[in-house]
Amino acid sequence: MSDKNAKLINQLRALVLLTQTEEQVARTRVSQARTDAVRRELQQNADNAAARTLEITEQLRALGGVPDVVTPAIGRLTAVLKATFEQAAPFEEALLTDLQLEHQLLDRARYLKVLADQAKETKVRQLAEKLVDAHEATVEWLTVVLAEEAMGGPAALVPTPVQKVAGGVARAVNAPVRFWANTVNNAVDTVKHAGEETSDRFAAVTDRAQQLGDAVRETLTAGRSASLRRAEQIARREGDKDAADAARSAREELGDVSADELPIKNYDQLSVGDAVKAIKGLKEPHDIRVVIRYEETHKGRANVASAAQTQLASLAKEAVGVDS
Repeated sequence: MSDKNAKLINQLRALVLLTQTEEQVARTRVSQARTDAVRRELQQNADNAAARTLEITEQLRALGGVPDVVTPAIGRLTAVLKATFEQAAPFEEALLTDLQLEHQLLDRARYLKVLADQAKETKVRQLAEKLVDAHEATVEWLTVVLAEEAMGGPAALVPTPVQKVAGGVARAVNAPVRFWANTVNNAVDTVKHAGEETSDRFAAVTDRAQQLGDAVRETLTAGRSASLRRAEQIARREGDKDAADAARSAREELGDVSADELPIKNYDQLSVGDAVKAIKGLKEPHDIRVVIRYEETHKGRANVASAAQTQLASLAKEAVGVDS
């Protein structure tokens, strides 16, 4: 076997392993799709990866290489382990790992193309070109998803409950005094220190309610939605704009806004077509996020939410310099 053929076989074997992992990752991501359209796209990506695995294996055989019967199992195991361990990491870290995998596939496909040129293996070169196109598209898609997440989301993929907790812990480590310190406690100016960051910490905060003023006690026990609204009212009354804005942002994230708070006037009276048209006119990621959360919480019109998601993706593409 020539040195050139040996290099081709080594790269094809590596690509089989990585592509098998890619397929399994795509299948695990299906459950994290925000919309049916994204779910179908991920399912198609997984099916395409499976087809690419077969094509790579065929070329491997054609070059005299022995397909590794263990490799597919390793690929599946790698994907399972990846999905398991990434649960302990924030969502964006899982996406960055996905992107790293795609970049490795892309770089190896480009290297394979050059090797095939040098060995004058036309079919391998054609396969390499196909792989390059596929992975360039996936790299672009993941880059846009990350940009959506960076802009505040909601991204095409949603974090699992464990990843939400992991992300919250990471943010808490980096910025230990956030929502409660800047919202409830500062708003009523009765507590100087609070470690809780999210509304899920109400139980722990309530344990300290005896030490707080009547306004804080009322805020903590009235329920999450009422608490946030009350916190915002208190903050505005006290002139604490930052705290009021923080409470407002938390309500928006939960979809707990009224129609008159949306960036589109008379939203509840708009037909599906008019709502979609109005959403296409939104240029601020924040405004689009508010509409998406409101739709998901109050209206449940999948086509309208998808239109908003598409508009957000368009802005994300602009942010990262990707052509629509």
